[in-house]
Amino acid sequence: MIQIHNSQSGKKEEFKTLEPGKVRMYVCGPTVYDFLHVGNFRGPIFFNLVRNWLEKNGYEVTYVYNYTDVDDKIIDRANKENRDPKEVAETFIKEFEKDYNSLKLRPHSKNPKVTEHMDDIVNLIRDLVEKGKAYEQNGDVYFDVTSFGDYGKLSHKNIEELETGHRVQSNENKKHVADFALWKKAKEGEPHWSSPWSEGRPGWHIECSAMSRALLGEQIDIHGGGLDLIFPHHENEIAQSEGASGKEFVRYWMHNNMLNFGNQKMSKSLGNMKFARQFLEEYNPEIFKALILSSHYRSVLDFTDSHIHQILQMLGRIYSALAHAEDLSQTGGEKVPVPESFQKEVESFRSGYTAALNDDFNSAEVFAKVFDLVRAYNHLCRKPGKIQPGQVAAAKEFLAQMKELGGLMALFLEPPKDYLVQLDDLLLEKKGLQRSEIDQLVTERAKARADKDFQKSDELRDKLKALGISVSDGPQGSTWEVQK
Repeated sequence: MIQIHNSQSGKKEEFKTLEPGKVRMYVCGPTVYDFLHVGNFRGPIFFNLVRNWLEKNGYEVTYVYNYTDVDDKIIDRANKENRDPKEVAETFIKEFEKDYNSLKLRPHSKNPKVTEHMDDIVNLIRDLVEKGKAYEQNGDVYFDVTSFGDYGKLSHKNIEELETGHRVQSNENKKHVADFALWKKAKEGEPHWSSPWSEGRPGWHIECSAMSRALLGEQIDIHGGGLDLIFPHHENEIAQSEGASGKEFVRYWMHNNMLNFGNQKMSKSLGNMKFARQFLEEYNPEIFKALILSSHYRSVLDFTDSHIHQILQMLGRIYSALAHAEDLSQTGGEKVPVPESFQKEVESFRSGYTAALNDDFNSAEVFAKVFDLVRAYNHLCRKPGKIQPGQVAAAKEFLAQMKELGGLMALFLEPPKDYLVQLDDLLLEKKGLQRSEIDQLVTERAKARADKDFQKSDELRDKLKALGISVSDGPQGSTWEVQK
């Protein structure tokens, strides 16, 4: 049984779909005026897992992730750079998709753009005006929050207590300070579209309601987004969608928490914004995904050097086991079944991560189960001496289990040996060391061992250990990796 924490009720609830076997899921995507920062990708990485787990449980998922390609920020950038707003938006859609694809996340079912749904937006606004939920003033159209009795049910805000300046814009055309724009009459030089009220463009909130209605219908199962979208964006979506349909808009609201840098909220004013592209170039996509999923999606995620280093070490231990299992699985060996003790560990692993994902997609707990399996594999298979019966079968089973889970999380699927080299190079760089230096020390130690100069061999091993380098001796010679 899958349970989801519903932001509206503040409680975990059993997941039941509107239509048996089918899930309609809408997640708010980016406003495409710049490269996306690392925080913008917490949602895409997490909701990729949500979609995969629902499908693993037999649901047919339609996952809509939109692009807001009409916005003041896009217009401002276009004006500053003397470009067409459409060109700016298309540029950064492509840049987002480049980053998204580098993360090897699955394509969404649909990626609607606001500019492709103007008729749907105008029709929804017309419905609201006709039902007395919205009104026109001098070419602008506003939603009348007093016409919707449930306004505030998601954010738990009372409209009578909303004051000017609290993310609510005061305007002399409004009847109430909390009323919000559905359609804005175009200013000179702005992009605009035809409507019954004026040449203009839509307000931000109506866009998602209209695209969701057009592609998924009047009611959906899951609506996701960042915690900062609860008010006013998602609150206003509810008012618009339910004001037009008279039906419950969303069954489960899911919101991922924010990212901090050293216990400070990431913001332009603090100067600590970091683009995802920068992080991916400095590290790599696997580290980014592991960093995001290593914490529960509803907890604040702190992007610190120490946390990133922990992720490097964590991935190193996992990929080290995968590389060993890959080699072991190719040795042939006796055809014996997986040892019963390891099979029990596998069953515990599967039941453990299943329970974790069923419990509000607790990816942090999944990592704990991964390490339980890695430890069990290392205990059974990473021993000196000849290959023992059952070890090859255990290695193959370990690889199969990690591949299955990796497919759900978009993790652990890189070629293990190649990826370990990448990780080691990153760690060496952090230590100020060169791979050639380590290779030379390991070669000198191997020669000392061959010459039976065990004192020198031990001295070199101690020197390598002090540098944080672990050396393993095998039939094919000595290999090394950075300690993790």
